[in-house]
Amino acid sequence: MKSAARTVALLELLAARGDRPARLDELAEELGVPRSSMYQLLQTLIDCGWVRSDTTGSLYGIGIHALLTGTSYLDSDPHVRVVRPYLDEASDALGETIHLARLDGPDVVYLATRESHEYLRTISRVGRRIPAHAGALGKALLAERPDAELPLPDDPLPALTENTHTTRGALLGDLADVRARGHSIDREETVTGIAGFGFALRYGSPPTDAISCSVPVTRLTGSHEARVIAVMHEIRAKIENTLPRSPGAPDWR
Repeated sequence: MKSAARTVALLELLAARGDRPARLDELAEELGVPRSSMYQLLQTLIDCGWVRSDTTGSLYGIGIHALLTGTSYLDSDPHVRVVRPYLDEASDALGETIHLARLDGPDVVYLATRESHEYLRTISRVGRRIPAHAGALGKALLAERPDAELPLPDDPLPALTENTHTTRGALLGDLADVRARGHSIDREETVTGIAGFGFALRYGSPPTDAISCSVPVTRLTGSHEARVIAVMHEIRAKIENTLPRSPGAPDWR
């Protein structure tokens, strides 16, 4: 069990580093593992395709088998499969970037994205993880839960921009507004220059998935914002009508 936990911790650490490869000493120190043990683990994972190294053998990064596993997760998830065509519909109607994400502890993870048709667009990627309190997707899902049960770290909450809520009190006030209006609004809280509008998908209780539309603030007029909200409300209703809970289907945690 200890070896399995160490392997998972190593893979998660490499994945979190993104395009910043790590050296052996860094990984051993970060995980509190003897250098020799870390080296042996890395070599095993390289042989299996889960870790890769550079030509010098001194830098390590996540391997291609992590991608294969992640793709399998998306392909096997019935909700992602059903929602994808509706993301296309929202993208065609609005010409903006559309996301599907899932709550995972205190974060949301992007499961699917449709990029904007416009030259000026947001840049997102499947698998990206951001704090739930910092954006439209996360706030839409947090608002579906009682304040006492929110999966939040202690104050101060991590800030992604100068507009991110960094105290629980400020966030709770925002979530009350989300519940009243039926959707969340992110005004440059995740990325400077980008506004987002989030909608929880209520085919689970409490919901774990949400969709959003992201728009550069430079083209977010009042009329465009109203259209974004109207279209996304409609798309959410279509998804929820298509995805009632299926008897006999696995109830994934």
